[in-house]
Amino acid sequence: MRRLCHLVGTIIAVTTLVTGFVCAATAAEPVDVELVLAVDVSLSMSHDELDIQREGYAAALLDKAVLDAIAAGPHGKIAITYFEWAGTGSHQLVVPWTVISNREDAEAVVSMLTKYPPASARRTSISGALEFGADLIAESPFSSAKRVIDISGDGPNNQGAPVLEVRDRLVGQGIIINGLPLITNGGYSNAYDVSDLDTYYSNCVIGGPGAFVIPVNAWEQFPEAIRRKLVLELAFKQRHDLPLIRVQANQAYDCLIGEKMWRSRSWMWDSR
Repeated sequence: MRRLCHLVGTIIAVTTLVTGFVCAATAAEPVDVELVLAVDVSLSMSHDELDIQREGYAAALLDKAVLDAIAAGPHGKIAITYFEWAGTGSHQLVVPWTVISNREDAEAVVSMLTKYPPASARRTSISGALEFGADLIAESPFSSAKRVIDISGDGPNNQGAPVLEVRDRLVGQGIIINGLPLITNGGYSNAYDVSDLDTYYSNCVIGGPGAFVIPVNAWEQFPEAIRRKLVLELAFKQRHDLPLIRVQANQAYDCLIGEKMWRSRSWMWDSR
């Protein structure tokens, strides 16, 4: 009888332990949005432009309209992470997953954003950035009904997997991809930019329910574009006063244009 009681006790203890592990693994903190900010730092961006990007995101996160949009959600909080990307192996996590529910939280994120200066890296792999962003979402300790990768860049994909294939796979996983194409004609190798980068993003990069592109045609527009984009991504009421482009599905558009341009270039072999 004593042995039986000991056996039953052991079974109960093991069951409790296993149940505890399962609960711990599934008890993710609920938030309204899990937002990945993926920011281009390829060598085509000048140092001033890299600073403008960081400062633009920092200002937007402290903006009243953005904080109001966060507070208006069912949970009144979001989870955010920020990384900078270039080629397939160039992903620098600047802000790990962090909750923002008020200005104090936002200031903590801004403090991380401004702690160290950004650093450029070679090549442009939008597909690699999207895959890295998807990995961050998979590892997120939060749960939400809306998971978004918000990607900005000043050129087409020229390294890694074809961006269209990666985009479609991530959208199939329920991830929304929004874009901020930087059509600014600046940096160190703009001679090989595509003139219709906004069209490229709308056809080849963004996807998912309500996905959109907000093009930036001059760096003076960048801070306002970031603010507007964040408000739109976080708002639970649709706004109609924003300059945005929805997903396009032009089968004739060449989503491999960046790779083809890269193969044909004869100078600055590793700049973008």
